[in-house]
Amino acid sequence: MEIVIPDDVLVSIKLPKGEVERELKLELALILYSRGALSLGKAAKLAGLTKREFLGELARRKIPRHYTERELEEDLDFARG
Repeated sequence: MEIVIPDDVLVSIKLPKGEVERELKLELALILYSRGALSLGKAAKLAGLTKREFLGELARRKIPRHYTERELEEDLDFARG
């Protein structure tokens, strides 16, 4: 999938040219995660971050973490080894 952003919009983004794509992916991942449209792992992948880094970004922006029963079970299984 490709998202087309008009050139005049890209030019008006006040970020260094080399950071635009990374920042747009991060913002999209954060929005989709906060809306419940993406899991933590998929959002982190979209943002190009580890889960730990993505959790840090959520904390910095005060975006609450979604923690489902399934995630709890996965964490418990992992902890049990």
